[in-house]
Amino acid sequence: MRVKICGITSYDDAMLSIEAGADALGFVFYPKSPRYIAPENARRIIDRLPPFVEKVGLFVEETPERITELSRQSGITLAQIHFDVDESFLEAVDFPTLPVVRAKGPEDLERFADRYRLVDAYCESYGGSGKRLALEWFAGQDNSRIIIAGGLTPGNVSELAGYGFYGCDVSSGTEAAKGVKDPVKVRDFIRHAQSL
Repeated sequence: MRVKICGITSYDDAMLSIEAGADALGFVFYPKSPRYIAPENARRIIDRLPPFVEKVGLFVEETPERITELSRQSGITLAQIHFDVDESFLEAVDFPTLPVVRAKGPEDLERFADRYRLVDAYCESYGGSGKRLALEWFAGQDNSRIIIAGGLTPGNVSELAGYGFYGCDVSSGTEAAKGVKDPVKVRDFIRHAQSL
């Protein structure tokens, strides 16, 4: 299973994640988040990273034009649209996008069903809440285009076995403090996730 480590705020945490085997890194461009990083600071990190790692920028309540502009400035390779939008919004972003479904119930899993998408537990705030999704919602359906997020930790990621998710996304479950990664948690999470 592919793994994205989100909430990267330093070069050291980025390299720790890559060396542990992360497929993607997440940079939060939402100023109200405790894991916020300015796009220009993300660029300084990204410019020093090795190739073949996806660099994902997380956006909340921005216009398509602004998302396109910041994506290009920051050096990310994929824009994660972490708020409620429709297909026309995604098409208006002139950059590769990953929509996020903030699921309240199993019926929400059909949103963007023809796209790769990240599915997170709904909460009033955006991202990194540690709230978990009900895995029974995913039983018996095609999850091959779903990246699951929400409340994942090194201790529970093995519960994703057998569902056929494309990948998983973790932020708070690998932290020592908000915006600071715990090396042991990062390594353990990736090791467990990639064994599924």
